[in-house]
Amino acid sequence: MLEELSISGLGVVESASAEFGPGFTVLTGETGAGKTMIVTSLRLLSGARADAARVRTGDDRAIVEGRFRLPPAGRRPAEIDDVLEATGAQVDDDDSLIAVRTVGADGRSRAHLGGRSVPVGALSQVTGELLAIHGQNDQLRLIRPDQQRDALDRFAGPEAAALLDDYRAARTEWTATLDELDRRRADSRELAQEADRLRFGLEEIDATDPKPGEDTELVSTVRRLTDLEDIRAAAAGARRVVSGGDGGDGSVVEGLGTVRSLLESANDDALRALAPRVAEALMVVTDLGDELSGFLAGLPSDAQDLDAILSRQAELKLLTRKYAADVDGVLAWREEAQRRLAEIEDPASSIDELAARAGEQRSRVEEIAGRLHALRVSAAAALGEKVSAELAGLAMGGSELAVAVELAPVDDERLAITVGGVSAQAGPAGADRVEFGLVAHQGAQALPIAKSASGGELSRVMLALEVVLAEPDAGGVMVFDEVDAGVGGGAAVQIGARLARLARRHQVIVVTHLPQVAAFADSHLVIGKSGGGAQGAQTSTLTTLDRPQRVAELARMLAGLGDSDTGRAHAEELLQTAEAARD
Repeated sequence: MLEELSISGLGVVESASAEFGPGFTVLTGETGAGKTMIVTSLRLLSGARADAARVRTGDDRAIVEGRFRLPPAGRRPAEIDDVLEATGAQVDDDDSLIAVRTVGADGRSRAHLGGRSVPVGALSQVTGELLAIHGQNDQLRLIRPDQQRDALDRFAGPEAAALLDDYRAARTEWTATLDELDRRRADSRELAQEADRLRFGLEEIDATDPKPGEDTELVSTVRRLTDLEDIRAAAAGARRVVSGGDGGDGSVVEGLGTVRSLLESANDDALRALAPRVAEALMVVTDLGDELSGFLAGLPSDAQDLDAILSRQAELKLLTRKYAADVDGVLAWREEAQRRLAEIEDPASSIDELAARAGEQRSRVEEIAGRLHALRVSAAAALGEKVSAELAGLAMGGSELAVAVELAPVDDERLAITVGGVSAQAGPAGADRVEFGLVAHQGAQALPIAKSASGGELSRVMLALEVVLAEPDAGGVMVFDEVDAGVGGGAAVQIGARLARLARRHQVIVVTHLPQVAAFADSHLVIGKSGGGAQGAQTSTLTTLDRPQRVAELARMLAGLGDSDTGRAHAEELLQTAEAARD
């Protein structure tokens, strides 16, 4: 809950602070005293857009600080704990958390949470779980179909939220497949042309059939052929020395053979011990002779073979000019081209396969949309019944809220689905169109509240709806800014009673101009104005009233008779009546 609020430099408020207790707190004051700034400050703590025009004239910034009491660790919403952990915000030992929002006269905004500077979005994630603010603009939003659908889903509870998440995930997959299918159909010509280019390249490379490193080897071969005769002579001379002529006479091999025979036949153990080493040398020299013979055999018979090798080198250079810097790069390009061509020609990614996949995903969307539609239809009846019962206690006896759930008509054939045998539009939040209608009296036709409800009736419908929606939950802070606009008399008394009932499960803070509503509060704050600010500017004060002061304020609100005995008597009677009703 919200325990304390401090404001400085915001609107007409120079500096003000107030403590809030559990239950029902009401804020009243004369017109222009700055009641709106209290709600504005709470909206800023909720992450609302900063407006430099709200900074008090002459101040360089406005500061709003709120102290919230969080549920103990382990009972907090996971969203709050996630933000606290991510930002390093500190929660005090008594589970209180300080949230600060600063707005500069230059429009720059800063946010702090638990002593740490945080993005405004992080502040909003935490306070959004704690604060629910309802103003006159929220009443206007209630006439929007999407807001009515959201209210119905809130009433339907976690099952509706889970179905909606599943639906959105399935619809996202489906639309992604449809987008890919559209792209494939539009790009089929370009893909065909790309496939032709890839096939041509692969055929050209395969026809040449390059080998890894072949271009480098050919460079060495060309260099060798340029000096073919010199190389041949060197290799032949070396072979003659090693192996000799055809008979091997006078060669190293012959000499080593003679040495081995002599050592083996010697009548001396020391000499015979050297024979194995000579045998090893003979083996090495023999291998060397064989390699030289192989090298000579591999040499072209004449320099005319150079033409063939240069022709091969030209073929490889043609490939390296078109596909990569060297033959190894050409081979890598071939591998990538084969992969891409397989991707283009893969039946799993073909248009027919995508169309089949889209059909399966469409069926999944239809199945979830059907379940969500059935749940909403069921919840709509219960919501209408409960809100209508609340309206009866808000001086709207005989009036009923009719919640209609119909399948949305198709306006985009691409996203058309069938639910229960009826064509419908698969929208972002389901295939349903939800509309709140007001039945003015028994037997009357339900008319959309956007067209039939007056300002006072719309206020009461919203309050009744909030009371019903708040029933399953407890512990949040609900702020109402003149939710009683356009209401008076007995209806105002009933609104006060309903707000007091709501405060049994929530902390309720209400800005009001009606004494009938203010009388039901557990705590009463008054916003006053004076001309004692800097440079004679008007400033506002925030004061917590005791009982005698409450009586005087209620008398002022009743008829501006705060100092008269008659006004006080009327106010005292109203306060006693509200206290008795609250008990």
